[in-house]
Amino acid sequence: MTSQPTPPNAPTGVPTPIGEIPVDKGLAAGKVGVLSGAILGISTVAPGYTLTASIGLIVAAVGLKMPAIFIAGFIPMFLTAYAYRELNSDTPDCGASFTWSTKAFGPYVGWMCGWGMVVATIIVLSNLAAIGVQFFYLIIAQIADRPSIADLGTNKLVNIVTTLVLLAAATWISMRGISTSERIQYVLVGFQLIVLFAFAIIALVKVAAGDAPAGLSFDIDWFNPFTGLTISAFAVGLTGSIFAFWGWDTCLTLGEECKDPKRTPGRAGVLCVLSILLTYLLVAVAVMMYAGVGAEGLGLGNEANAENVFGALATPVLGRWGGLMLFAAILVSSLASLQTTFLPVARTMLAMGSYGAFPKKVAEIHPRFLSPSFAALVAGIVTAIFYTVVTILSERTLIDTIAALGIMICWYYGITAFACVWYFRHELFTSAHNVIYRFLCPFLGGLALIIVFLISVGESMNPDNGSGASIFGIGLVFYIGFGLLIVGVFVMLYLRARHPAFFRGETLPRSTPTSTAPSSVS
Repeated sequence: MTSQPTPPNAPTGVPTPIGEIPVDKGLAAGKVGVLSGAILGISTVAPGYTLTASIGLIVAAVGLKMPAIFIAGFIPMFLTAYAYRELNSDTPDCGASFTWSTKAFGPYVGWMCGWGMVVATIIVLSNLAAIGVQFFYLIIAQIADRPSIADLGTNKLVNIVTTLVLLAAATWISMRGISTSERIQYVLVGFQLIVLFAFAIIALVKVAAGDAPAGLSFDIDWFNPFTGLTISAFAVGLTGSIFAFWGWDTCLTLGEECKDPKRTPGRAGVLCVLSILLTYLLVAVAVMMYAGVGAEGLGLGNEANAENVFGALATPVLGRWGGLMLFAAILVSSLASLQTTFLPVARTMLAMGSYGAFPKKVAEIHPRFLSPSFAALVAGIVTAIFYTVVTILSERTLIDTIAALGIMICWYYGITAFACVWYFRHELFTSAHNVIYRFLCPFLGGLALIIVFLISVGESMNPDNGSGASIFGIGLVFYIGFGLLIVGVFVMLYLRARHPAFFRGETLPRSTPTSTAPSSVS
């Protein structure tokens, strides 16, 4: 017999669903609107951090085709955003990908989809903290006018200790609930976007004035992905580009906390993705025209700059104090995203705990802040352990983890896109809306992501497609990306033995849409 759900806002947060009614997990409702949802999504994407971490990887693969690769990465993300929107309009649930793929495909696919999301977020959290540490010491070096201080960011012991301190602070803030996160993000996101736009405009002005190292002329062919690229180069570059858009789905994990759960998350997600694309294209064109893609000096292809492009370009473009402002913007970007990135992982873990896919302890809700505090704490601890181990194994942690992250993102976004098609399969052709938004967009987006996933897994086995680090001759990227998915299979089998109800479909059964009416959130 199915047990009754606990009352709303119950501190235990471990109710059992009845039929098609989503579990009330005790989160604070009615807190997030369209703009604030988009802001939280942009903060999670962290354009400042993402650009400085990914430009080197993308340029190394595709050179001057970086704008084309950003557009190519945007397309499957944009198409998949509609899958998220349609699924959320039917079932607003903080478990998002996990919940929807379980309802569509059953517990095993759903669990692996949720695992991919959780692991991807832990990888991102480690990256965010690492970038924050680098720019923390760059700022101190700039203020003190002592360049040697910046080297502390690359000292493994100092780097690990400082990173763990940042992770601890971000974990504590995230445990205090959505309202604290939302208020902080308006200021932090606004600051980083203003500085990034100022940097791009000043770089373009210097190019026009003939005061740039490369001074390249604008070429529309930079935006064409169909010329001058091999399949393997395209796939590696696209992995970096897909990573660059990761995080917009934070908007969808906040559905239960939105003012209009069925419409607000989808609108916020689409607004977030479009805003990020425009920012990336402006900055990409500006840095290419200013610095070029050469392997020497300030060139974007210089391996010495690959993990921290803005660290090399800030002072030449903006001067000492302007460069300091850019350093501060990247630090703010990292810290802001570090804090908001805890939102989706904690809420996915909350959902998995609520439905019995994870131990019930992670579904506990803080009685005062109405947030999944224990899940956030677990995510922080696991991230700290992951970052420490990978930093010890790899000389260029960011390059390896970003490449691995692209694999993980393609995995769970792709499953979610196909889940939309399958979940709504009985009504795909009942209206033009359903044909476009529940079939074509999700199917094409999912197909693109799965193809990139398969190619990227193959490429990741070659150590040369990462930092060069390998175990038994196989690239470390493969172990971080695909290897952690395999680890998930064993974790799933263990949890099935300990918590069989979820895997028998008792707590979150496969189902069909609650309504055949098309969504009205366009």
